[in-house]
Amino acid sequence: MSGADVKLILRSTRVVTPDGTRPAAVAVADGRIDAVLPYGTEVPAGVRLEDFGDDVLLPGLVDTHVHVNDPGRTEWEGFFTATRAAAAGGITTLLDMPLNSLPPTTTVGHLRTKQQVAAPKVHIDTGFWGGAIPSNVKDLRPLYEAGVFGFKCFLSPSGVEEFPELDQEQLARSMAEIAGFGGLLIVHAEDPRHLASAPQRSGPAYADFLASRPRDAENTAIEGLIAHAGRLNARVHVLHLSSGDALPMIAAAKQEGVRITVESCPHFLTLTAEEVPDGATEFKCCPPIREAANQDALWEGLADGTIDCIVSDHSPCTTDLKTPDFASAWGGISSLQLGLPAIWTEARKRGHSLDDVARWMSAAPAELAGLTRKGAIEAGRDADFAVLAPDDTFTVDPAELFHRNQVTAYAGRTLHGVVKSTWLRGERIAADGTVAGPTGRLLERNQ
Repeated sequence: MSGADVKLILRSTRVVTPDGTRPAAVAVADGRIDAVLPYGTEVPAGVRLEDFGDDVLLPGLVDTHVHVNDPGRTEWEGFFTATRAAAAGGITTLLDMPLNSLPPTTTVGHLRTKQQVAAPKVHIDTGFWGGAIPSNVKDLRPLYEAGVFGFKCFLSPSGVEEFPELDQEQLARSMAEIAGFGGLLIVHAEDPRHLASAPQRSGPAYADFLASRPRDAENTAIEGLIAHAGRLNARVHVLHLSSGDALPMIAAAKQEGVRITVESCPHFLTLTAEEVPDGATEFKCCPPIREAANQDALWEGLADGTIDCIVSDHSPCTTDLKTPDFASAWGGISSLQLGLPAIWTEARKRGHSLDDVARWMSAAPAELAGLTRKGAIEAGRDADFAVLAPDDTFTVDPAELFHRNQVTAYAGRTLHGVVKSTWLRGERIAADGTVAGPTGRLLERNQ
């Protein structure tokens, strides 16, 4: 130990570190990791020991894609309920998306409103994305200086009037502005022309909805995004990739030095179009859950590094908005509490390790957002942890979930991996299905 005021040691036979999983003892001082020590290190007098046996000590998850909807649509979700669900699921840091709240995070004043609402309610550390819409190019730099982590835009309609999409000229203008101050643009990439020309049928048939959001819409939008980013030397990130067809062009762009990163989501990696029942609009999201063969391609993209990270895209709504008509139902999947076990259940089947899961769901999202104190169990980082019993199973009961509306596409699924406890800056904030009161902090870029 470094001699700092160590008051706590967490010990496990399986600690997931950047150098691999090994037996270790993690010393905590003043909310930070002081040292990662050999498992058998003697515990000094007066230092509390938490021994997790063979349960796995993971870095706390970082979820950079969460729609909290607070203020304004708090009947859909809220900072208290969203961060409570996150804590129960092993997530210790999240970034809130700029839309579905009223106001959206498109000006500094709107950011301050969100921060004021969030501050007393968050169970975990919480930061904010800004929004890029046609009318706010002048607001982008002030928002960045006020602490947002980057900017989200849509290339097709967002579903809410107060957050309009960018056309190609507006995209280039916003991207150039953001590149000028070294910011990050994160993009919902579906091409509106392809969506408009796709067959649009109302009703309960999932096959009809899937046909209305073709892979070509994603592929074309991503192709254009790569061209703009290469020309402007801009840093861009593709949100919620569902089309495996886009992976070769993304891989090629990365090799050519285009500054592009990519995320996918638990629902695309664990659910398939073939298993979605007609009328089951809890499975509706945009872009959509696609076929099993496409899912295989996404996992190959994760394995070879083309896809950088996995985040939830938790996009909740009230139960009544999930009508049986796929055309009119709200599009969004609630999964904040279930992402880790859902991904671990599928990853273990495909030969991946918890080291891989920690990289995809903690280290890489932290790196994406520049959260240098998050994302790894190593000296100097915040003492944020998830304790997982990886071989234990549970069956998802929506009534036991902590987010506001108990609607989820995972209902009835048996998953591997039970989150036994969650720790934020060296304090246990969730354990065995209970969550303590809000102790999270608001985060700003380069804090």
